Amino acid sequence: MDSVRCDREAPGHRVPLALKILVAGGFGAGKTSLVSALSEVRPLQTEEILTDAGVGTDDLSGVEAKSTTTVAMDFGRITINDDLQVYLFGTPGQNRFRFLWDELAFGALGAVVLADTRRLADCFPSVDYFEQRGIPFVVGVNCFDGARRFSLETVRQALDLDPDVPMVLCDARNRQSAKLVLIALVEHVARQRGEPVPA
Repeated sequence: MDSVRCDREAPGHRVPLALKILVAGGFGAGKTSLVSALSEVRPLQTEEILTDAGVGTDDLSGVEAKSTTTVAMDFGRITINDDLQVYLFGTPGQNRFRFLWDELAFGALGAVVLADTRRLADCFPSVDYFEQRGIPFVVGVNCFDGARRFSLETVRQALDLDPDVPMVLCDARNRQSAKLVLIALVEHVARQRGEPVPA
């Protein structure tokens, strides 16, 4: 991509280009797991224990075993090479933290929307957000243990996605699986910009 270049502070000193990618989706969709699986450094997490204060606000149907939630963001880093680093920002899933999204989305290359087929409607706000702002995104269908499996086409129809939005089955806990989702996003952004798809 043309945007992948090195800025120089001084002769011989290379400052790597930083690309920002958001990881979004509904409450309990696996955002923290995906950032943790991909990050080469210990990820910054703002997980807090769910309390009685969330009763009536946080819908735990389908994710009854969930005991914590992200209240600000998750952050991780991937070094591609000396010239390029990728910063991952996991967004909070609940509506009451949606005010943080505009700040997190500023300057983002694109986004991964994680979909949980047990609570598919929860990713509609993320899909709508990125569509309305023209931010390229892919949908990663997180395959939870014991959850009913659906074809990608069935999920696409349920989410009413445009045909050009890539979809990938994934396990957000698995590094290799999570990497395939990021690769799909980078290739999607390159196609949208009319640039060569990275090998």
